[in-house]
Amino acid sequence: MNIPPNLFYSESHEWILIENDIATIGITDYAQGELGDIVYFELPEEGSEAVKGEPFGTIEAVKTVADLYAPMSGTVAEINSTLLDEPELANQDPYGKGWIIKIGFSISVQSKNLLSADEYSDIVG
Repeated sequence: MNIPPNLFYSESHEWILIENDIATIGITDYAQGELGDIVYFELPEEGSEAVKGEPFGTIEAVKTVADLYAPMSGTVAEINSTLLDEPELANQDPYGKGWIIKIGFSISVQSKNLLSADEYSDIVG
């Protein structure tokens, strides 16, 4: 299982890359493995608000349908529209081409509630 050390993580299995005031968010390698083959994404509109701890979209896999939870609050700056046609990218490259959304945020303290790679690794074993 791949858990890159340069990212933050949430207990709901999202990864977060923070660059200046933009947070790129996707699902972890663990999450995509548990879901199985991903076949569909429902994503928010760009410009909509994401609220920490609330669903911002859904992910459908062969095994199940699950909510995607915002690990921080902010404005959806960009969605990965490629996932709408190629949802399997979240299985094939969850930390690269399989990113899901980018959120613009202004409160940097939000990252204090996120998990480090080591903390996330302890959760998923």
